[in-house]
Amino acid sequence: MDAYALQSSWDRVTKHGEQVALYFYSHIFVSNPEVRSMFPLSMSNQRDKFVSALGRIVSHADEIEKDTAFIQHLGRDHRKYAVVAEHYNAVGASLCATLKHFLGPEWDEDLAAEWTAAYQVIARMMVEAAENSSESTPDWWDADVVSVERRTMDLTLLTVRPRRALHFLPGQSLSMEIPQRPRLWRYFSPANAPRADGSIDLHVQQIDGGQVSPSVVRNLKQGDEVKLGAPVGDRLTRQHNDPRDLLMIAGGTGLAPLLAVLEQIDNEWARSGRAPHVQLLHGVRMPWHLYERPRLRELAQTRPWFDYTEVVSADASYPGTRGKVGTVAARQELPGRMAMVCGGPQMVAHTLERLSAAGMPTEHIKYEHFYYAAADDHTAHPAFTRSGEIK
Repeated sequence: MDAYALQSSWDRVTKHGEQVALYFYSHIFVSNPEVRSMFPLSMSNQRDKFVSALGRIVSHADEIEKDTAFIQHLGRDHRKYAVVAEHYNAVGASLCATLKHFLGPEWDEDLAAEWTAAYQVIARMMVEAAENSSESTPDWWDADVVSVERRTMDLTLLTVRPRRALHFLPGQSLSMEIPQRPRLWRYFSPANAPRADGSIDLHVQQIDGGQVSPSVVRNLKQGDEVKLGAPVGDRLTRQHNDPRDLLMIAGGTGLAPLLAVLEQIDNEWARSGRAPHVQLLHGVRMPWHLYERPRLRELAQTRPWFDYTEVVSADASYPGTRGKVGTVAARQELPGRMAMVCGGPQMVAHTLERLSAAGMPTEHIKYEHFYYAAADDHTAHPAFTRSGEIK
């Protein structure tokens, strides 16, 4: 494949901004009206997600090996939308029509052949991943809402229980659809290690202007039924009994997946009496956002291997540690430790910069890349280089 031709043509198309996604969706809905019901009623968030993700993948098809896991995940994940093989033909046709529309006379036989070949590689990988996973897992997991606790004015702790076994690793994320917002899936990270009863804790913070998180915080109630997608992500996971000491750095509800890893370590310690040293820094703007303070303080008092530091950035009257959590993290003892960083994009970028400047090797810093989370409603896990789902 001609990588330069793909990438340079895609760069020219994206100069047309939001018109690209508008044209694509108009074309696919007119040409294939049966697929409209697979998408949310409001397409305001959907448009950019599709174009940025699909264009990014296809235009970098020459480096496909770097994105294999992501592409396979997309194929498996799109089962929850009832996507089947023939739908990829409709997407490919509308993609080519969109490229032709915006490239004009530049869209010749050679360029069309390059894009068609690249798209077919991606589509085949996604279809094969979906077909293979269908042999062992459902399209989605139905789950019951066990409890809803409004912990702060804008944050809810949610416990759900899937009706069939859902296996995940501490540090992974799950997508969820709530009945109040059909076809609007959002990613959240379990805040617990797997339990015998299968229940899963989720931390959901209301995002101003979000389409899903306000409904979770305000309207979801005990007894409601939600849907869960397959677990994704591996950069915040750790091997069982890994002896490496950890420096955990959380911003806001980025605490959730780190709590799951912390619980994993605590379970290992209870069984074997051994655990790595773990230091957790939780950074928030105001002290009342320290929503897990009692639990974490108690853990620090009862676990010889665990230290907990609260960091507040926007309250000058706070008597404890103040400032940006990444700056505080960089002042800690770093040699021999593995760092796990989780929070909003700006917090993560700043923390990575400070840790690197302090001499921590980049390979010792773990954080998750999510290309598929929704930028406005991702509330439990960072999405540092997100581009959106291909859906």
